[in-house]
Amino acid sequence: MEVDHDLVMVDEFDALAIEVKLPKGHKKNPSSSSSPTSPTRSTKRPASWANYGTPPNAAWLHEKIKFPAKTHVTKVASNLPPTANGIIYLPGAEDKYYEDSDQGPAFRQRRHFYYLTGANFPGCAVTYDLHRDHLILWIPYTDPRTILWYGRTPTLEEVKASTDVDEVRYVAGVNRYICASLTPGASIYVLHPDQAPQLESPKGVVQIDTHSLRPAIENARVVKTDYEIAQIRRANAVSSAAHRAALSRLSRLNNERELEAIFAGYCIAQGAHTQAYPIIAGAGPAASTLHYDSNDSPLKPHQFVVLDAGCEWNCYASDITRTYPIPGSFSPEAKAIYNIVLRMQRECIEKIKPGVVYSSLHLHACKVAIEELLKLGILHNGTREEILARGTIAGFFPHGLGHHVGLEVHDVSGRERLLLDSKSSLGPAGGVKSARCRLSPSKREVMLPETLGVMFRDEIKEKEGGGGVEVQQMQKAKRTAGGGRQKLQEGMVVTVEPGIYFCKEYLRAYFLDVPYHAHFINKKALEQYWDLGGVRIEDDILVTKTGWENLTDVPREIEEVLKIMNP
Repeated sequence: MEVDHDLVMVDEFDALAIEVKLPKGHKKNPSSSSSPTSPTRSTKRPASWANYGTPPNAAWLHEKIKFPAKTHVTKVASNLPPTANGIIYLPGAEDKYYEDSDQGPAFRQRRHFYYLTGANFPGCAVTYDLHRDHLILWIPYTDPRTILWYGRTPTLEEVKASTDVDEVRYVAGVNRYICASLTPGASIYVLHPDQAPQLESPKGVVQIDTHSLRPAIENARVVKTDYEIAQIRRANAVSSAAHRAALSRLSRLNNERELEAIFAGYCIAQGAHTQAYPIIAGAGPAASTLHYDSNDSPLKPHQFVVLDAGCEWNCYASDITRTYPIPGSFSPEAKAIYNIVLRMQRECIEKIKPGVVYSSLHLHACKVAIEELLKLGILHNGTREEILARGTIAGFFPHGLGHHVGLEVHDVSGRERLLLDSKSSLGPAGGVKSARCRLSPSKREVMLPETLGVMFRDEIKEKEGGGGVEVQQMQKAKRTAGGGRQKLQEGMVVTVEPGIYFCKEYLRAYFLDVPYHAHFINKKALEQYWDLGGVRIEDDILVTKTGWENLTDVPREIEEVLKIMNP
């Protein structure tokens, strides 16, 4: 039996309903009756993603670009010791299962492996012969039974067409190849001891080097190739559009989880199935929690909501944060704090160019924050320099200005730290390790007031030193607890994400109860700001030859924000 029907979108997620077309005269067909009480269908166009603004161009977004594996491995090899000789070997990730379960998390490729191959499926390996300059990607053979259950994996020919490795072979032969290719005295370069290949009959003694490869790869990854920039640009395009979609619906939402759902749904609709990190949608006091992830509280009037969210595109991350007023207007207090953070970000971005020491941007953001909080009366009893020297501003701006972005949302920084030295921070949660802590030295860490004070004093010493080589070397040797000294280079992608927060528990424990910090904080003035929670504004910035390019395209100015919220 054939039934005449239409597919009709019924909500903002483009859900489809089947509308059956009944013949005229049918008793349930409204069009067959002239009765004034008969129901009529609205002619208003159903909601769709197009209502939220222009989505990224689909042809550009999904353009196939060959992965520059050979370019990447050459960068890595150039960062190995000059005497390096042998084979680089990395196994890819395998599918994982939850304990006592036949289910598991979504597959996630090892990022160092992906950097050398562009292969985003399980069961692979890669070898690079340093002497022969020969890169081989080893992939699994998929038998028909596996295809029945889980689908096919790319063929040798398809993989070779997608990435510029020298060869693609089946992984079953990788150990035999390594044994045959190694010369006596050569080394196998691996990331970790448990990733060394199991060789049955190597030629002579084989050295397993577990120390050289990781710093070489991480140093290579700091400055992005054109391919990487293209993927980060696409991730930002999708995430920016998703932020605009969420903003346009915010005044009609009732709960943080709805904001999360709109953002994630938009990204998936564009082809970005994976978020670079758990979405943060925190309103009111939750806006002062840096890595809030409950996303399940009501959206109440006269609060801020922080939406920190970014998708991945071809394994490359984006990282964008916006803070919006609920229900669509700024109170005087909210507007004042928002404008402080906006000024902090705007001025720091304007200073970006090759050669700039990134930690100097953090200090500038702190100076702006102190100036403005003094005007509001939240800080008092001291000058900008006195408050910065004590580090008291770290109570309101407790994290670093930003980080690298790439294959990880908090990407590797190479041999130099972008912002903090390894001894500069207790790390998240005051040094208490948990599943949610970021333990790698390249990750975002708590900015301690003591660290901030040292960074400020180092800046003063360098200015007083006049830039002499001997003075600079002496001060560098003395800098044991200050900021990192990484200079920005063309091709880096970094975030600029200043914030002002009113976390009652944190401020009371570490600042209001500490006399030399409490001296500078006006407790009475602070009372009217607690409920705001916090403000953070974050964009992804590409360092160019002469300056910078903002890869993020989401409204920041108050007038633009309110125009979208209140059309």
